Amino acid sequence: MEIPVLDDASPSAPRSPRRVRRLLLPLSAGACALALAAGCSGADPAAAPAAPKAVPSGTAQGSVTRDTGDLEAAYQAVINDVLPSVVQIDASDSLGSGIVYDDKGHIVTNAHVIGEEKSFKVTVATGETVMDASLVSSYPEQDLAVIKLDEVPDALKPVKFGDAERVEVGQIVLAMGSPLGLSSSVTQGIVSALGRTVSESRSGGGTGATIANMVQTSAAINPGNSGGALVNLRSEVIGIPTLAATDPQLGDSAAPGIGFAIPVSMVRTVADQIIKDGKVTDSGRAALNITGRTVVDDSYRPAGVALVSVDRGGAADEAGLRAGDIITKIGDSEVTTVTSLSEALAGDKPGDKVTVTYTRGGDSRTAEVTLGEI
Repeated sequence: MEIPVLDDASPSAPRSPRRVRRLLLPLSAGACALALAAGCSGADPAAAPAAPKAVPSGTAQGSVTRDTGDLEAAYQAVINDVLPSVVQIDASDSLGSGIVYDDKGHIVTNAHVIGEEKSFKVTVATGETVMDASLVSSYPEQDLAVIKLDEVPDALKPVKFGDAERVEVGQIVLAMGSPLGLSSSVTQGIVSALGRTVSESRSGGGTGATIANMVQTSAAINPGNSGGALVNLRSEVIGIPTLAATDPQLGDSAAPGIGFAIPVSMVRTVADQIIKDGKVTDSGRAALNITGRTVVDDSYRPAGVALVSVDRGGAADEAGLRAGDIITKIGDSEVTTVTSLSEALAGDKPGDKVTVTYTRGGDSRTAEVTLGEI
């Protein structure tokens, strides 16, 4: 997908086109691409300044202006506070966003933003400085990566992270990044759902990762926002925008107001391990320790996951599963494809016990499996 990137200094004059990786989640009618993994509670009134109230008959217009001004001032304060910590990342043939993680020059972004590249150009929000950076490590399984500036400027400002446990539906949030290469852009919305499990497409440079507990937001998420910041009105980063939804009925165009961000708890878990050890040493992600492929029924509809190989000593092997078995359910969740298998396991942890329903030689069987780790 070729998208012309406008030069901020001359908005009317496009530069040579630069590809912005487009990561979108297909949503099809009747197919549950999203699994609600956790309940959602109401908004915390103390979490953000109140939105402007409806004006009863006879109320002075001045009070409306005052409420509106307070909210605008809150937005502007957050933008001034956080935007200097949001950067644009040029990964050769793609553009994306990143957040300054610490004062040592580490920057966190999405794995799909950096692709296979090892070196990058990083531009701060003010745009006057382009800095070189190198890859520390990428973790495509969670679509996260860490890069590091080759030289750390004195004024580098790390972001402030929020508490994932305090994120609630209805809270006002701002998404900051470089959509379509337009650096230092800000969109506004609310947290519209919590606990979403989504699977990325592998097309367009996607990792194919299945990610649990994502934050759903109505703030506009466009190509180039990936890796940026989803921020509350306390100037705290609560997630990294990663995916926007598409609707096949609209020609796979973006579904307005449905975007997803990796929660801050997972961002910090992965980034801290990469910075400390150069890689993720404890994924916290459950696995059956198998290699599988999707199989179809007589009507050519997906009907399960056939085990191509089973890791010796792994979770499935210990439970007696073997190559050739076809998994059809994990607990109460139907399994029809490799993606639905990943989604069924996304909310579990290593060491959890699950009931696996499978067929062997046409016979349906079950096994209790103690899950391993990716």
